[in-house]
Amino acid sequence: MQLRGLDDLLLFLNFLNSRKIWYRLEHLRDDAVMVSVHMVGTRLEVEFFKDRIEYSNFEGDESVFDDQDRLFALIEDRGSCVQGS
Repeated sequence: MQLRGLDDLLLFLNFLNSRKIWYRLEHLRDDAVMVSVHMVGTRLEVEFFKDRIEYSNFEGDESVFDDQDRLFALIEDRGSCVQGS
């Protein structure tokens, strides 16, 4: 499958649906629609623009933690990278 942009968004969603993969649509940029895809150990952010797609891949072991100091340290450390901060 070769995705060319927004015209192929439904094709991609149907691909995910056929594999029973959970996703969420988001509209965070004026010129794109993002599909957030959640799978065990991986989260993908696939952005569909008019003429192309771009994606980011986030991987981890999905460990569960209860250390609240670590939680707030992560937010402090990485929260400054969020747009508008």
